[in-house]
Amino acid sequence: MVLLFGIMGLTKTWKPKLGLDLRGGTTITLTANSLAGGGSVTADQLNEAKNIISQRVNGAGVAEADITTSGANHINVAVPGATQDALVKQVGQTALLYFRIVYDAQAAAPPATPSPTPSGTPTAKSSTTPKPSTTVKPSATATAKPTSTPNGRAWSSALADADPTPTPTPTAKPSTPAATPSTPAANADPLQYVPDAATQTAFAAFKCGDKQTDDPSKPLFSCDRNGQYRYLLGPAIMKGTDLADASAGIPQSGFQWQVNLKFTGEGGDKFLKATQNISARGQGQNLFAIVLDGETISTPSVDQPIPGGQAQITGTFTEAEARDLANVLKYGALPVSFDISSVETVSPQLGGDQLSAGIWAGLIGLALVVLFSFLYYRGLGIVVVLSLGVAAVLTYASVVLLGKAIGFTLTLAGIAGLIVAIGITADSFVIYFERLRDEVREGRSLRSSVETGWARAKHTIIAADSISLLAAVVLYILAIGSVRGFAFTLGLTTLIDLLVVFIFTKPLVTLLARTDFFGHGHKLSGLDPEHLGVERLPGQMKPTARPAKPSSTRKPVGGEV
Repeated sequence: MVLLFGIMGLTKTWKPKLGLDLRGGTTITLTANSLAGGGSVTADQLNEAKNIISQRVNGAGVAEADITTSGANHINVAVPGATQDALVKQVGQTALLYFRIVYDAQAAAPPATPSPTPSGTPTAKSSTTPKPSTTVKPSATATAKPTSTPNGRAWSSALADADPTPTPTPTAKPSTPAATPSTPAANADPLQYVPDAATQTAFAAFKCGDKQTDDPSKPLFSCDRNGQYRYLLGPAIMKGTDLADASAGIPQSGFQWQVNLKFTGEGGDKFLKATQNISARGQGQNLFAIVLDGETISTPSVDQPIPGGQAQITGTFTEAEARDLANVLKYGALPVSFDISSVETVSPQLGGDQLSAGIWAGLIGLALVVLFSFLYYRGLGIVVVLSLGVAAVLTYASVVLLGKAIGFTLTLAGIAGLIVAIGITADSFVIYFERLRDEVREGRSLRSSVETGWARAKHTIIAADSISLLAAVVLYILAIGSVRGFAFTLGLTTLIDLLVVFIFTKPLVTLLARTDFFGHGHKLSGLDPEHLGVERLPGQMKPTARPAKPSSTRKPVGGEV
């Protein structure tokens, strides 16, 4: 209990994550379109897209996101507590992912007021061009981390003195500025690409929001997600298919979130060649961009060649930013594109009424269990109350921390699993108490009965809880939707029941057996002879009739009469 609540204190997490039916959320209807620009979407494509979206938003399957298909080309997504903008970005991306070299980076528009610089960070000469904040490094090599910057974006230090509003080359301006960069020669090596004057002129006229086609064989003008900065990027040097896996985490030697990359065999060779080229460009020019659907999501720097097919992106990531980037990299591209048909906010009012009814049902059930325990087991009811209290505290802390760690979301179905757990925990007490009372009736002392009764009862408790745990595992694997939440809480509380019975309930009974109240069979202890149906407790002396004192005979003085 101290360990769990200590972790809750360190993470400042005190409340569980609530599901869509309890706290509301967002539902989105997506209409699928073929990426090829013609033909209908197949059922296989729609199911594959559904699975990828489910992986993006549902993680381990306990976040209670509900993703279903409807009709020939619709997917419905319901996520608890999600904001509309965040959910649209997460599920609607087709994830056409490319790695490109950064050749220029500028502010999209001069900011109205200078943004504050985080503490401990050197201030660049120009307030509109922050320095790099993310870097790519080998997994097994520790390198100095760059300074932090707003929004976690990497920038070229060579741009620090640049004018925030670029000026086109003083040549005759066309009546309509070029909207797209010039096309490089066919089969040209993308690592050797150099922007020409026409491309630079077109980039100067480019504004965030201008429609661009993300063609991997051509340069690209791109902006970050917030539309604050724009980038001139070269042709794609790698594709998302070259990446085998991505995950977010905190290294053992640090405290900053990072994204771990693992490339395929061919992708690792490409990445080594790319990092050799980029790192050789020198400080300030060694940036590459990770581009998703034409949008730049990260621009880390490369300080050295990275062999081995594994790397880390480090910098000023928050947990949400690191996990979001890892999910996009890991789960790959959707086989279809989507149009957002509708976005709705779900009210938790109905779920709140049901939650109130569920809580009352749980409290009534708990009160009846406690009442039965005191009426039937008398003083031993104290063990039931304390054990249920410990189990409740452990369960609450586990639900809170699992919500933080794996996104476990508590729904009405999950609460039903917690209420069922009251009966499972009470069953364990009944088994032990009845075995203990049987041992006493068979003539053993109370202290001996505590140990021998436990030796026999624990096998039954383990067998009963194993059946409940097996049922929970089967439900979790085979079921979908909210039933998985019920199965998860049922399995969790069953494990907690085993823990409480073994390390709390049994030791507590052992201690109570050493007291006079329980050890000598007080009438209210639940172990008195009358309640057990025996004449006396083993070890107690049987009461016998007190013998009469012999009468005193004294001979009278002077002889007998």
